[in-house]
Amino acid sequence: MTGALLTMSILWGVAATANPLAAPEGPVLLRISGDITHSNVGAEAHFDREMLEEFDKTSITTTTIWTEGVQTFTGVALVDLVEAVGAGGGDLTATALNDYAVEVPRADASDDHALLAFERNGKPMSIREKGPLWIVYPYDSDPKFQSEVYYSRSIWQLDRLEVTR
Repeated sequence: MTGALLTMSILWGVAATANPLAAPEGPVLLRISGDITHSNVGAEAHFDREMLEEFDKTSITTTTIWTEGVQTFTGVALVDLVEAVGAGGGDLTATALNDYAVEVPRADASDDHALLAFERNGKPMSIREKGPLWIVYPYDSDPKFQSEVYYSRSIWQLDRLEVTR
């Protein structure tokens, strides 16, 4: 009997870790689709604010070309998010509420530079304030981030990510 229970526990543990995403209970802020192995709504991974806050929080303090003065952005490292959904190795198509879309190379989600911010200066960002989600980079840390390439990837009002194959 003990062997059977142990086997069931091991199998249950494998099943539980194969798809660790719970379904969102609040309003969905982000949908991730495409080449992912962990989903919670059909073939997509949906996240509400509470789910995003469960990740280890990361902060970037920097200036931007869209805001005045130094800002502190807090959220989820993009690398942590793509790992959580079991993303394949393809690039990301990031799309905003207004359907503006930009390609974000997978390399940006392979290091700890890109941040999916859900707070600015300790407060949630409204749509009017470029929220509720904004991909930001540590612009002041390296001149390479102060270029049109990275500015174009800094999509605000983000609501969808698609992982390409």
